[in-house]
Amino acid sequence: MINCDFEKVKEKWRQYWARENHDRPLVCAVAPKEGADWSKQPPAPAKIAERWLDMDYVIRSKRFAFERTAYYGEAFPTFYCNLGPDILGAICGCGLEFGEETSWAVHSVRDWETLPDIRFDENDRWWKEIVRMTDAACKDAGDDYVVGITDLHPGTDALVSLRGPQELCFDTIECPNLLKKFDEQIFAVYKIVYDRLYEKIAALGNGTSYWMEQWSDRRHYVVGSDFSCMLSPSAYEELVAPGIERETGFLEQSIYHLDGPQALRHLDRILQFKNLNAVQWVYGAGQPSPRHWIDVLKKIQAAGKCIDISGPPEDLVEIMKYIEPEGMLYHCWCRSEEEAKALIKAVTL
Repeated sequence: MINCDFEKVKEKWRQYWARENHDRPLVCAVAPKEGADWSKQPPAPAKIAERWLDMDYVIRSKRFAFERTAYYGEAFPTFYCNLGPDILGAICGCGLEFGEETSWAVHSVRDWETLPDIRFDENDRWWKEIVRMTDAACKDAGDDYVVGITDLHPGTDALVSLRGPQELCFDTIECPNLLKKFDEQIFAVYKIVYDRLYEKIAALGNGTSYWMEQWSDRRHYVVGSDFSCMLSPSAYEELVAPGIERETGFLEQSIYHLDGPQALRHLDRILQFKNLNAVQWVYGAGQPSPRHWIDVLKKIQAAGKCIDISGPPEDLVEIMKYIEPEGMLYHCWCRSEEEAKALIKAVTL
């Protein structure tokens, strides 16, 4: 792997998933490589959509960054084929539009009553794009970087892609049974998409990853519901929990993406998912940094789940006073290689 002792990294990740990293938490610390020249980046295509879809450009850009980045602790170079968080919704029928930094869904459902059944379509435009991109990444990667699975959001988040958040809020009251029906159909599509992409990437022999930059050599992925911030606990139990049970049962390893203080009302329920391995806590922009969420981290760890959290280097040493290293993962961007080295030294018992 580029700038990475991958054999050591893989062993620590295996320990993480088993909660057997007794010496220290996993730390994914990345920093600009000392002396690297970042001034001559590959020229971007003129059209915004091509900056997402042109794999020659995308791969050149990723390799440019990998070669100029230092990976410390359990960090490793990884690239997932990214068309934004609504790609599964697009495969199921919504449109996609691209901006400079993100893409967004063009909601297509006007009435669930008249919507035909959602089925996997081998010839769907967006499925073919993701296959093309993933194939290109797999061909290029070799042993230089880990290829990741694209950003799949089944469940209520896919329903949002199709319908829109405001309309879906009304639908949870007016037609919950129809939402459950299409949720199950979307899950059937998700399983096919995940399996096909996983098989391509796993065949390389370097494990898989995804946008959270976690690693495993088993079938693993992120689960969750950003839409749940708008739901009561009872609505979560009815409309979200069954889907999470399906997803965590389908996967060998899973991590829940818990995003924002409004989602904390569901934490107790989330920790009851027996097949769930880990929780990523995202405290959100404008919120206090990781060391201010010790109670949340303690609750996750007490339930026997692994933890994933990101923050500044200085917070980790404080967190370690209260949180055991087993199953603890900390992501941080360091300003220099020296800062990254100092962080690893500071947390090594």
